[in-house]
Amino acid sequence: MDDYLLNEREQWEALKRWVRENGLAIVAGIAIAGLGFGGYRWWQAHENDVDLAAGAMYVQMENAFAQGNRTQAFILLGDLERQYPSSPYADQARLASAKAFVEDAELGRAADELRGVMQHSSDSVLRLIARQRLARVQIAQHQPSEAIATLNGANPGALAPLYAVARGDAYYAMGDKSAALAQYRLARATDTGGETDPGLLGLKISDLAADVAAVQSGKPAAIRAAAPPAGTHPQ
Repeated sequence: MDDYLLNEREQWEALKRWVRENGLAIVAGIAIAGLGFGGYRWWQAHENDVDLAAGAMYVQMENAFAQGNRTQAFILLGDLERQYPSSPYADQARLASAKAFVEDAELGRAADELRGVMQHSSDSVLRLIARQRLARVQIAQHQPSEAIATLNGANPGALAPLYAVARGDAYYAMGDKSAALAQYRLARATDTGGETDPGLLGLKISDLAADVAAVQSGKPAAIRAAAPPAGTHPQ
């Protein structure tokens, strides 16, 4: 699973959640205003037009990023945030911009974007995704304790395996291999939905298991290169 771009399933689920969460408020507002069925149908058509327009702008922004045209991409991001601030596409655009900042090693700006989605998105799942990605950025910024605090700030629900992997990376960065191994094993045991990369997770576990076992038995561990397990950097 790409840590910085929502896949099509996530986009669809986010859009459906947004419609469910806002639908009753829309209908109530129309009823209070005394509008009839014709007015409701007009508003529904208007909302559909808004979703289509926001979605089209989001796709244009993604294409601009893919083509390396960052200036155009960020212009589109600003337009999307101003014109459709309540659309789920606005939050997804911020996640996409965070990915671009990570790729350019602008970790501070990536963290700002992710923190904004985490704190202000109306979609609970998007808030959780942003929180997990923010923690990964904080690890890359050599702030593992802050990353653990970020991860511990919410119940991850179905994203628990991804949170466990990120927490394991943070513990490894702090030098606590036993805690890191425990988190990696927890991620593998709880990942029933295929959220993590099983090959990469298995590699992390095997990298640490021998060292932890050697320490616990009092025997010297094999000398290893001073590098974190595979995949501990922002992807």
